[in-house]
Amino acid sequence: MIVQAIMFYVFAALAVASGVLVVSSRNPVHSVLFLIAAFFNAAGLFVLIGAEFLAMILVIVYVGAVAVLFLFVVMMLDIDFAQLRGGFVRYLPIGALVGFILLAELLLVIGSWAISPGLPNPAAASGVPLTNTRALGDILYTRYLLAFQGAGLILLVAMVGAIVLTLRRRADVRRQSISAQLARTRAQSVEVVRVPIGSGSQ
Repeated sequence: MIVQAIMFYVFAALAVASGVLVVSSRNPVHSVLFLIAAFFNAAGLFVLIGAEFLAMILVIVYVGAVAVLFLFVVMMLDIDFAQLRGGFVRYLPIGALVGFILLAELLLVIGSWAISPGLPNPAAASGVPLTNTRALGDILYTRYLLAFQGAGLILLVAMVGAIVLTLRRRADVRRQSISAQLARTRAQSVEVVRVPIGSGSQ
């Protein structure tokens, strides 16, 4: 029990420190690396409370895909650090206001948090121990099915919008048109050149 308490404080302190460094770091690459560290420490906290499925999802999805994608995008972009710091100072009051509102909402949620008595508990009925993966799936695909489907639809729209916004037609880039290739006739594709005998090629 003492070891778990020590590990909790270690993971929690490292997660908070990493989160602060994500915001305060002047180099965006360092910010992404600190974000990855925060994800790993949050995964450690999930393991301590017995939610190993959420810990693995956090590491695989967020660290393995999202954070690494952010890292590559930031490294490939030509970022003006002076302009970036200037924008940070200019929008600091708005960011502080939004952060204060989010903190107040979190405190209200934590203060009124309680386990709903209406949640299904298949383990109590069947006597079989229930894993957190099964419990998460039961809740996600029963009570929160519409919200889950709505979140998937929003992500799909965001993905299509990102593709549309980044798709640009350039005249100097050759593109393949399957329909135009299939519509070509033999006369358009093949040209027979008759070379006189003995003249050779010039």
